[in-house]
Amino acid sequence: MPILEIDHLQKSYGETQILHDINISIEEGDFLVLVGPSGCGKSTLLNCIAGLEPITGGDISIAGRNVTGVSPKDRDIAMVFQSYALYPTMSVAKNITFGMKVRGVDKATQDAKLKQVAAQLQIEQLLNRKPGQLSGGQRQRVAMGRALVRDPRLFLFDEPLSNLDAKLRVSMRTEIKKLHQDLNASIVYVTHDQIEAMTLATKIVVMKGGVIQQIGTPAEIYNRPANMFVADFMGSPAMNLIPARARADAGATRIEIDRPGAAPLVITDPVARDLPADIVLGVRPEDIHEATEGAHLPGNARRADGDVLIDIVEPAGADTFAVTQLGGKPVTARLRAESPVQARQPFPLAFDLSKVSYFSPKDGQRLN
Repeated sequence: MPILEIDHLQKSYGETQILHDINISIEEGDFLVLVGPSGCGKSTLLNCIAGLEPITGGDISIAGRNVTGVSPKDRDIAMVFQSYALYPTMSVAKNITFGMKVRGVDKATQDAKLKQVAAQLQIEQLLNRKPGQLSGGQRQRVAMGRALVRDPRLFLFDEPLSNLDAKLRVSMRTEIKKLHQDLNASIVYVTHDQIEAMTLATKIVVMKGGVIQQIGTPAEIYNRPANMFVADFMGSPAMNLIPARARADAGATRIEIDRPGAAPLVITDPVARDLPADIVLGVRPEDIHEATEGAHLPGNARRADGDVLIDIVEPAGADTFAVTQLGGKPVTARLRAESPVQARQPFPLAFDLSKVSYFSPKDGQRLN
């Protein structure tokens, strides 16, 4: 039985429709991440699941129980907010146990839960402090502790790390992942950060304009994006989306890409079939390789017929990023640190054709 099932959910404010026919199902223990740009509807959807926003149509079920008209306190959920939402005059211990006290949980159970959660989150030394005496990361741990003591069927996280600095975000991300693994908790998590989504999720929902663009595992979303929006949004650096032409050629497909001041760059794909004449070639930066003499290439990599002129070289420690112009667009290749690539010099490249995506330039949908 799914722990969360959303069936044809609609949400409107007056004449303005915010969420369009949302259908999602997750199993117990899943970590579902709702990701998309600001204004895509992901926080509104989370609030609908929580019961903080009434829905216009459809149904929401938690653990097999239809909760569409049920108040938030009776949905067996716990929510962690972006703003922490701690009581400033209460100690950390009282913030964590306040919900249990309101629900009439006995003092011994409150103390046992508090001790357990404080140890899990490593905040035992903070229990007597007030929120104003804590750092951002410590406040977020307290907010998580308040949710954990409820032992709900479903945890809801609304951009919980967005107020933290970059280094603290990484460490808190690890803490949240560890909690999920230790507790086998069922989590719905909202973020606009696609790296956060990729590292935390067992399942990702990519949204745009209140419409689900794709649902899948992180690997499915990354390697087989359903359309150009998903391809461009997920990944850092983003997938290269290169206008190109496809021509059938002796049982294979010849991909031609315009390059400045020279004949088109040509890649022969022996597997691709039935592509339209005009396509968009999608390739991740790490799937473009140097094709210098003696370079080791993956088995499915094909050297392009012609070199590219490198515009910019960006050393980045373990990698070197090389930027060129193809199809009228900047294209980034993620090369090894020791690559002999140089700016303003021609350079041979190979493309891993087992990893490429082909998209329609008309509607942006995946073709392969």
